Amino acid sequence: MEVGSLPLLRPMLATLGELPSGGGWSYEFKWDGVRAIVYVERGEVRVLSRNDREIADSYPELRGLPKLLPPGPVVLDGEIVALDEAGAPNFSRLQQRMHVREPAPTLLRRVPVHLYAFDVLHLGERSTVKQPYRERRELLDGLALQDDPVRTPPYWTDDRGGDLMAAAAEQGLEGVVAKRLDSPYQPGLRSRLWIKTPRNATTEVVVCGWKAGEGRRSGAIGSLLLGAYDNADRLVYIGKVGTGFTNKMLADLGKRLAPLHRHDPPFDGPVPRPDARDATWVEPRLVGDVAYRTLSPEGRLRHPSWRGLRTDKEPREVRAEA
Repeated sequence: MEVGSLPLLRPMLATLGELPSGGGWSYEFKWDGVRAIVYVERGEVRVLSRNDREIADSYPELRGLPKLLPPGPVVLDGEIVALDEAGAPNFSRLQQRMHVREPAPTLLRRVPVHLYAFDVLHLGERSTVKQPYRERRELLDGLALQDDPVRTPPYWTDDRGGDLMAAAAEQGLEGVVAKRLDSPYQPGLRSRLWIKTPRNATTEVVVCGWKAGEGRRSGAIGSLLLGAYDNADRLVYIGKVGTGFTNKMLADLGKRLAPLHRHDPPFDGPVPRPDARDATWVEPRLVGDVAYRTLSPEGRLRHPSWRGLRTDKEPREVRAEA
């Protein structure tokens, strides 16, 4: 598959793990947004999500990229973010833009987005994916992308990971990503050459059903029943979430789940009776994002909180946490 005259490049993914130390690593903040590969060629901008969906119309701010870049094809890897009042990326705020195909001018003014570009995969007439990360960052820094809507965030070396994690906590950021300075770009692979260390655990989930609410939520969704795929590619139950929703989220979920109704649970294994009682089951088509404290010995989410739907992930990509 090609994008214009360029080959399709899927994002290289980081592996969840402890923050590495010692020489040979770079460190940067983990941004709370939507991953995107951006292709700029002949004055046109294409923006593809992790699952190869074209999302440029949702983020018209990026149409001005050709004026900021040198002539010739350029491919950038980065994160689309919406900032809160303190200037930190806020996923809940970005939710207002993620599902809007052609945002109105009022929404563009109320929730502007930025592209935090942290890698360059093609520049001019050559691919850069085989070059080490250190050299790719030098090329990226040379583009001097520091104005809206595109910014190149800084990175640090010299075993600064611990300091950066402390700064992430102080600034309310999501965590730190460590990257080997000598690592090539491995399109579509989850690699241990990149290690992500979040401050708070978050994970993707598959929405598999819901239970009715009570009190103020009477007649609406009270909680969602969640699944993920294990190493044997079986859809397993990982718990339910009943907090973190806004009224707007609940109304949107109700509309999206109604046509997905089915009569039996979609899981390949059992669901605890108390959770399954009075549940409404749905086809496992929607992917969401939750924060949680820990996992139970059975692999169930403890104290989960809903963060929002993700249109950039496919259900089969959602894997149960170990």
